[in-house]
Amino acid sequence: MAVQEETVDGSLLAVDKLTKLFGNFAACDHIDLAIRPGEIHALLGENGAGKSTLVKMLFGVLAPTSGRILWQGEPVRIASPNAARKLGIGMVFQHFSLFEALTVAENIALSMDPGISLAKISEEAAALSRSYGLPLDPKAHVADLSVGERQRIEIVRALLQNPQLIILDEPTSVLTPQEADRLFETLAKLKSEGRSVLYISHRLEEVQRICDRATVLRHGKVTGACDPRQETPASLARMMVGSDVAHVSTEGTGLKGEVLLEARNLAAAARTPFAVSLKDVCLKVRGGEVLAIAGVAGNGQSELFDALSGEYPVANGDAVHIRSKPAGTLGINARRLMGGGFVPEERHGHAAVSALPLSDNLVLARSASDRKTFIGGGKLGIIRQDAVKRATKRICEVMDVRKSGEDPAAGSLSGGNLQKFIVGRELDRQPAVLVVNQPTWGVDAGAASRIRQALVDLAKSGSAVLVISQDLDEIFEVATEIAVINDGRLSDAYPAGELSREKIGLLMGGMHVNKQTAESLDAH
Repeated sequence: MAVQEETVDGSLLAVDKLTKLFGNFAACDHIDLAIRPGEIHALLGENGAGKSTLVKMLFGVLAPTSGRILWQGEPVRIASPNAARKLGIGMVFQHFSLFEALTVAENIALSMDPGISLAKISEEAAALSRSYGLPLDPKAHVADLSVGERQRIEIVRALLQNPQLIILDEPTSVLTPQEADRLFETLAKLKSEGRSVLYISHRLEEVQRICDRATVLRHGKVTGACDPRQETPASLARMMVGSDVAHVSTEGTGLKGEVLLEARNLAAAARTPFAVSLKDVCLKVRGGEVLAIAGVAGNGQSELFDALSGEYPVANGDAVHIRSKPAGTLGINARRLMGGGFVPEERHGHAAVSALPLSDNLVLARSASDRKTFIGGGKLGIIRQDAVKRATKRICEVMDVRKSGEDPAAGSLSGGNLQKFIVGRELDRQPAVLVVNQPTWGVDAGAASRIRQALVDLAKSGSAVLVISQDLDEIFEVATEIAVINDGRLSDAYPAGELSREKIGLLMGGMHVNKQTAESLDAH
């Protein structure tokens, strides 16, 4: 797809040869982009393509190295987020910046003029939320709200600044299908008022659905622009990665073997005031199966992962079984020795130590399960560097981990490449059981396809795979069975072909069903 000419004439915001250097590395390289009044403009690209750097410059978080930003045709310098808001630019980040112990109004007040009373903020927030179809109770505490309601706070907070341009970063990643539909209605209303939206998403189907134009970045440069409504998800992905994205093949999965992972009335009290208690969770995953657990963020996914992985063992040993052996009271290393593999949601600080090289991160995760391979010297515990380096190289080659050197620090990799390494680190052991939480969170189409295929291939080899995900596209792509978690309770598991998006959305929203209720939903 040829690059369409961008023009600053009549644009609300334009960037002219905008460049950001970090040392000798060009995160954004002479980018030209124009956003028209009253349009929804998609910004697409792989992880590390430069999207985040670009919008951080537009919102005053980073200063450009060179180039210009023009607002309504006039060059401007955006020195801070406050300057961006005064100019007319609002932004809703992917990760919310809310204080759970405060009310909705108190959180909104933190970004408003200190001279405005809390009562006035509450009144204006309530009126604006009704106007845009984003119902909120200003007096409600954030800790008591769903993730969808929390996102409404961020959007209302941005709208109270009366912006002409709103930047949305992965806004539907934590929403049910019904909540996403409501968000799209809000964006249509903003567009009808002449406001503009810069929309960042890896979900290409929704880009097609709501966006008027799309600009594609690759390696810090603009490589394409198009009308996404005239494209397909496959062609948009091709523009992003420079080649066709492989389809995930599930042929050969679902051949059920023995139960390798089981939870029996698994219960765990909330560890913090804002955590979720697990309530009598029951599940079985057989060899050859991929059980995907859907749910809106904050409904017990992290707590379930912790209980299944042994990061936080439970009091009842029989609550978790790995390969028919009780494991509930055992820690994560003991469960790895039983054949378990585990990939947590948070890459930095949890799955990997950012400052350490990839090889050290490999040793940290596998020193117990692969001690004889990686550790020598008897009680001295000397690391076998050659074996570690060979394994690190093997993982990077198999998972196509793109890196700047032979053994760089984990923090130097893009999010997608680090995630490929972390998943590959577990797959390299060929675990009998793999539990992975949000396997492709914030990962581009090419990396997501490779990770998903690797999970499916592990199940094909006879392992039991449990995937916890908020991405319904991902769930339908890899799952043989699907269950839904809501408020710490897990629904029955259904064959993937028997569940529609609408039914999963209702389950995610709190309608917990058994088989009989599910049949009733189908009848309607």
